[in-house]
Amino acid sequence: MRDSKADTQQLYLREDVVLHFPAERALRTAFALKGETYRDVPGRHTLRVRLGDRYYFVKLHEGVGWAEVVKNWLQFKRPVVGARNEFDACQALARAGIRAPRVAAFGVSRGSMAAQRSFVLSDELAGYTSLEDVTAEWPAMGVNAQRQQRVLYAVARFARTFHRHGFIHRDFYLCHLLAEDTALAAERVQLAVLDLHRARQFARIPQRWLKRDLAALLFSSLDLGLSPRHWLRFIRIYANRPLREELAERGDFWAAVLKRAQALYREGLRKQVVLGHYQP
Repeated sequence: MRDSKADTQQLYLREDVVLHFPAERALRTAFALKGETYRDVPGRHTLRVRLGDRYYFVKLHEGVGWAEVVKNWLQFKRPVVGARNEFDACQALARAGIRAPRVAAFGVSRGSMAAQRSFVLSDELAGYTSLEDVTAEWPAMGVNAQRQQRVLYAVARFARTFHRHGFIHRDFYLCHLLAEDTALAAERVQLAVLDLHRARQFARIPQRWLKRDLAALLFSSLDLGLSPRHWLRFIRIYANRPLREELAERGDFWAAVLKRAQALYREGLRKQVVLGHYQP
């Protein structure tokens, strides 16, 4: 990270992208990039771009405005005002040895937190497929039981590692977990995580945040036709101890996770964003 006297107050540039981002106009360069749009929501745009012979994803954050900042404060939430969350999370995950996009560039404009513009440029996770796509045919076509178990156990182990390093995702859905294609072809499952703009790291994760992450993960799997036995296996692997011990000490917690996941599913039915295969 270094200070710039130009259009950024903070700037990080990895050596391989320095030529593409002149330090004196790095922010303007980032916001002028052209590529394939992956997400375009108010205040945030995500593009797949090519620089030289490599592909990257760039997330561009506009200023959120004081109304959004104050609304979050009044709700006792820490406002997410730009790309810093994603930058910090990706760097911390790399240090922890957890697979996530590697950051190539990051910049924040001058000005107040409500008006700041920012960007983060990350390597494309080439050769990975989202678990949402990996599991898309399970409800209609079925899946080999061993393959299903491998995916389930990999997700449980990944979630355990992610949380035990103090991370929460806050959008911890299957679509944000990616499986390495070559590993899948060899009947192994190696996972990575992305879309970390709301992620946080704690010395000790508050239980309410842990519950929300796990409920989101469960909710996103409810249409896959998994049985209660699969859910219990997930709990055993995630907790890394005998199921009887875990449920005796934390049964209320896991019941709360299930209750929240079911509430999310009912909301999904109302919005018509789930398949409706799950019957509580």
